[in-house]
Amino acid sequence: MLTWLAPLLVFGLVVFVHELGHFLAAKLVGVYAPVFSIGWGSRVWGRKVGETEYRLSWFPIGGYVAMASREDEMMSALEGGGNAPTDTAPDATGPRKGFRPIPWDPNAMAPFGPRRVPPDRWIESKSVPARLLVMSAGVLMNVVLAIVVASGIFAIYGKSYLPPVIARVLPDKPAARAGLQAGDSVVAVDGAPLRTWSELLDRVGASAGRELVLDVRRAGLPLEIRVTPEATASQDPATGIATTLGKIGAAPVDRVRREPMGLAASLAAGTATTWTMAGSVGKVLRGLFTGGVSVKQLGGPIAIARTSVQAAKSGVETLFGLIAFLSINIAILNLLPIPLLDGGQILMAIGEGVRGKPFSERARERFAKVGIAMVGLLFVLVMLNDVTALFRG
Repeated sequence: MLTWLAPLLVFGLVVFVHELGHFLAAKLVGVYAPVFSIGWGSRVWGRKVGETEYRLSWFPIGGYVAMASREDEMMSALEGGGNAPTDTAPDATGPRKGFRPIPWDPNAMAPFGPRRVPPDRWIESKSVPARLLVMSAGVLMNVVLAIVVASGIFAIYGKSYLPPVIARVLPDKPAARAGLQAGDSVVAVDGAPLRTWSELLDRVGASAGRELVLDVRRAGLPLEIRVTPEATASQDPATGIATTLGKIGAAPVDRVRREPMGLAASLAAGTATTWTMAGSVGKVLRGLFTGGVSVKQLGGPIAIARTSVQAAKSGVETLFGLIAFLSINIAILNLLPIPLLDGGQILMAIGEGVRGKPFSERARERFAKVGIAMVGLLFVLVMLNDVTALFRG
């Protein structure tokens, strides 16, 4: 059961919030939005409420909000374009037959009935600021979701940390040669106090080849120990980018402590954590373009599903931490200037605003085809990585 529920919760919540942002913004500026779908492809189930059908579609790897547009069916599957996917759209004489077709209503607007959508409810009829709001609302909602979830984790569970207490020392490493022992508690580095193991890691990692003075407590007695971290090739656990860090060869005690946090402090910590996660995603993207990160490290739906199950087994805190991280991932990736993604549509809207007139239908079709090709190629790549990882696993 967990194998199914965890991925559905992670995928579903992140995608739902993203599409909800587009949908609410479209309603706010008066754009006709006949379809709100979780998943892509053919319609599996749907219920029409008011002028919108809320549906589930076959491929649960995304979603879309279909909006009224002057464009034809080429743009139908894009967020911000088209009325409905072609497999469920009615023709001029009535409803199109097929698997679970849209119910026909002779008094409704397309794609549910014969009435034409008024031009003033097309997405193109709105001002550039209004269109930018609709196109960026999904990203904004994902950022809000990440902050809310991260802040909620801090508010419920408090701030967790490992104390700077050494559990073991590796032989023939700087810590052992300097005289550090299991049970030692490091209270300061070069006179600067610290209270968490991560603070110790940061200061040691940034000091490769430079001597540090550690203020240590051993059996209640103060000691001063000098140690020089050695430069060690490492890999950023969040980004996979190769780097060099200072290390001394010591491991912490496995004893997590928690510090209760108020609402304001939790919100500040959640915002800071979201910003840190966004920075990690940015490092990965830069690494992909510079060659520091291999495309083989990218994961797709299967990888996310497997990670979701593992996170659920680790506990609610870990699962919702994954939701926050995936949400900020989706936000940043959607801002990439790639046709079919929000960033590509935002770029096109800005371009039309600068030109003072819309791009031609031919140009928009070419733009859409490039986006479909790029996203399709990326999807094939991550699926190959996922399948390869499954066999290796």
